Amino acid sequence: MDTARVTSTAFDGTPHAPAAARRFVRDVLAEWHLSHIEADAVLLTSELVTNAVVHAGTAIELTCRLDEAATPPRLEIEVDDHHPSRPVLSSGALATSGRGLALAGMLADAWGVTYSRSAKRVWVRLDLMEDDGTRETGGPPAAAPAIAAAPVESLHVAVIVADALGRVLLWNPEAEALLGRPASEAVGMTLAELVAWRGHGRYALTLDDTLGLGRWRGASWMRHRDGRVVPVYVSHLRTGGRAGDRRVVWMVVAEDHRYVLAPPPTPLRREAGERIMEVLGHTRPLAERLQATAQVIQASSGADAAYVLVRSEHDDSFTVAGGAGATAGLVGVLGAGVFSRTGANPSMVDDLLSTDVELAQQLHARSLACAPLRTAGEVHGYLVVTSTDPGRFDSALAAGLQHVADQVALHVERERLAERERAYRGRLSFLAEAGELLAGVHDEELIAALAAQLVVPKLAQWAAVYLTDLSGTTRLAHVWHCEERHNAELRRVLPARPQPELGETDWPPGAATVLSFPLLTGDRSLGALVLGRAEPMLSHELADLLADLCRLVALNLHTAMLYARQETTSRVLQRSLLPVTTSSMPGLESAVVYEPAEEGADVGGDFYDLFAVGDRWCFALGDVCGSGPEAAAVTGLARHAVRLLAKERYPIAAILDRLNATLIDEAEEGRFLSLLCGELTPLPQGGARCAIASAGHPPPLVLRASGVVETVAAPQLLLGIEGSAQFFDESFELAPGDVLLCVTDGVTERREGKRLLDDDDGLARLLATCGGLSAHAVAERVRHAVETFATEPSRDDLAMLVLKAVRP
Repeated sequence: MDTARVTSTAFDGTPHAPAAARRFVRDVLAEWHLSHIEADAVLLTSELVTNAVVHAGTAIELTCRLDEAATPPRLEIEVDDHHPSRPVLSSGALATSGRGLALAGMLADAWGVTYSRSAKRVWVRLDLMEDDGTRETGGPPAAAPAIAAAPVESLHVAVIVADALGRVLLWNPEAEALLGRPASEAVGMTLAELVAWRGHGRYALTLDDTLGLGRWRGASWMRHRDGRVVPVYVSHLRTGGRAGDRRVVWMVVAEDHRYVLAPPPTPLRREAGERIMEVLGHTRPLAERLQATAQVIQASSGADAAYVLVRSEHDDSFTVAGGAGATAGLVGVLGAGVFSRTGANPSMVDDLLSTDVELAQQLHARSLACAPLRTAGEVHGYLVVTSTDPGRFDSALAAGLQHVADQVALHVERERLAERERAYRGRLSFLAEAGELLAGVHDEELIAALAAQLVVPKLAQWAAVYLTDLSGTTRLAHVWHCEERHNAELRRVLPARPQPELGETDWPPGAATVLSFPLLTGDRSLGALVLGRAEPMLSHELADLLADLCRLVALNLHTAMLYARQETTSRVLQRSLLPVTTSSMPGLESAVVYEPAEEGADVGGDFYDLFAVGDRWCFALGDVCGSGPEAAAVTGLARHAVRLLAKERYPIAAILDRLNATLIDEAEEGRFLSLLCGELTPLPQGGARCAIASAGHPPPLVLRASGVVETVAAPQLLLGIEGSAQFFDESFELAPGDVLLCVTDGVTERREGKRLLDDDDGLARLLATCGGLSAHAVAERVRHAVETFATEPSRDDLAMLVLKAVRP
C-alpha cells in the first residue's frame, strides 16, 4: 500500500511560474512540518521550473511527494512539461545557456529525467534525517523577530478611495486624524493636490504611473492641512471592472507605523552559510559556484535578487561574480557609498531613491542589504540582497548576511586568487600559442585569418578583421563564425568599411554585444578586430587578454606589411635586371634556365642576355661573386654595359676590356665577375659563325651533330681583378645540328659531399647524351641533372643558355 503524501498543482509556462512554484512548495513544506529543508527544496523547485519555462514553454505540473516509509524518508519534487523533444540542460551547457541543473547536482541527493511520448519529467530527491533534531514535530512556524516601531496608540490607518482620475470619493475619520483635513474638504480634491509625490530618477514611478498599477506599496509624503509635509507609507490597490467604474483604494499610515502595511522582512536562514560552504566545496568552476551561492542567498533571504560582488583588480569597482533573481543584467558597481572598499559592517538602505538614484537604477531596486567579505581586515567583496519594495530588510537579516559572509569570505578569496592565477597562466599560454602561430608569417591575409580563428569560438561567436594598409585604405579582410556555414552570410552582412564610431555601424543581428579592438603599432592604426559575443559582460581580464592579442597581431601585421612592401620594391628592381624577352634569330633555337638561389628573389648574382644588333646577335652569361641584392647591383651594371657596348659595335674582346675597367672603377671592392660573351653571325647554309670570349667563366661546350663534345673557348682572367688585363676572343662555326651549352658555376660546381657534378668532365658526358634533342630539351635535361645530383637544394644561383643551329 502506498502511504506517500502527494500534493500537485499546475501553472502556465510563463515567467511568473517560478515564483508561484516557490510559494506552493513553501506552503506544502509548512503543512508537512519540513521547514528545515525549505531552503534547498525551494531553490531546487525554482531551478526545475525555470528550466521548464525557458526550454519547454508549455504548461507545467508540479508535484511534491513525501515518502515517510522509505529508509531514509525522502521528499521528491517532480516538474512535468509537455515538450519531451527539448533536452534538459545539464552543467555542460552552463556557459552558453544559463545555469542548467548545476544546483541539482550540488544540493539534491539524487535527480533524473524521465521521458514519455507526450511529456518530460525532471525530478530531484532530498533524503530526510529523522534523528538529527532538526525536523519540526508540529506547531506553528516560528514568528518573525519583532520590529521596533512607534507605539500602536498613535496609529492611524487612513482609508482614501478615489476614482480612476484620482479624485477623492471617500475620506475616513482616520485620514482626518492623520492629515488634519476633514472629509467635507478632502472629498472632491485630487490625489495630486494631497500628495507631495517624490518620484524621481529614470526608474522611479510618477503618481499617474502608480494610479495605473493594480498593487503598489511604498513611502511618500502627503500634505497636512497646516502646511506640513507628512512622511507616510502607502498601500495602493486599484479595482477591476470597466474604466468608468474603477476605484483607487489607498491605505495610509505614518512612516513610523509602516510595519502595519509593509511586508515583514524575512530573516536569513541559519543554514545558508553551511549550504554555501557545501556549494563552494565542489570542484566546479568558480563562476558556477559563486552563481549557486547567489541563488542560495536569494532563496534563503526571500529577496528579489542576490549578488556576489568581488573586487576588481583594475579600479575601485566591484564586479558581479554571481547573481540570482531579477539581476537586470548588472555587471558591476562602483566601490563607493554602501559598497566602500573600507566597509567593516553590514549595511541597509530602506529606500535607494532617497539616497542613491543611480544605484537604484543600476540594481532596479528600492531597498538593499549588504555584508562585506573581509579577509585580514580588507574588503574584497560583498554579499548583497535587493528588493523592489522599500524597507524590505531589517537589521536581523543584515546580521545574518554578515554571519554568512564571515563564514565564506576566506574560502571565496582563496578560490578567487587561485582562479586568477589559473586565468593568468591560461592567458600566458594563450598568448604564447598565438605568438608561435603568428611568428614568421609574412602574409597579411593569413595573419587576419589566424587572428579571427584564435578568438572564435573561445572568446566570441564571430570575429571580423579589418585591415588598413600603408596608404590608409581600410577593407574587410577576413570573417569567421563559430558555425562555419554562416561565414558567407556574415561576410555579406558585415560593412565593408566600418564607421569611426561603432554605434554608427549596422552590425549583424544575433550577438548581444559587438566589440571593436584597434590594431595599433605606436600611433598607427592597422585596422580592427571586431567581435560578436553572446554575453553582455566583458571582464577586465578578458579585455586585457584581447588587447594583448591585438598588439601581437598588429606587430605581426606591421612586419608583414613592411615585408610585402620591401618585397614588391625588390622584385620590381630585380626584374629590371633581366631581359624582358630574348631575341630569336633565323637558323637558331634558344633556351634559357634561370634560378636564383635566394628564396623569393627574381634575380641574383647570375645573369644572361640574348639580343639582336643589326644583322647579328649577341649573347652573354655572367656570374657575379656572391649572391643576393649586392650581387644583383653588379649584375645590372654588367648586363647593361655589355648591351650598350655591343650596340656601339665594339668587338667581343673590346667589350670585356671596357667592362673590366668599369668594374674596377665603380664596383664594390672584391666584387669580381666571370663572363661568357659571344656574337653570332648567321651563315647562308644555316648555322652561325660565333666569336666568343670567356673571362674566368666555366668553358662553353659544343655538342657536334656527330656526338663529339668540344670546348670552344680558353679561360681568361676574371673581370674586376686586374685593370691592365687584355682579353681576346675566339671564333668557331656552329653548324646545323650542333648545340652550344653555356652555364654558370651553379651547374659545374653542384656538390654532393666532396663530389662535384663536373668532376671527370661530368658536364661534357651529360651533354653527350643529348644528341638529337631540341634546345629546350637539352636545357631541361641539364637542369634536372643539377637538381637531382644532390639531396640538398642548391645554394648557388644557376643560369644556363642553350643554342642549337638548325637548317633555315
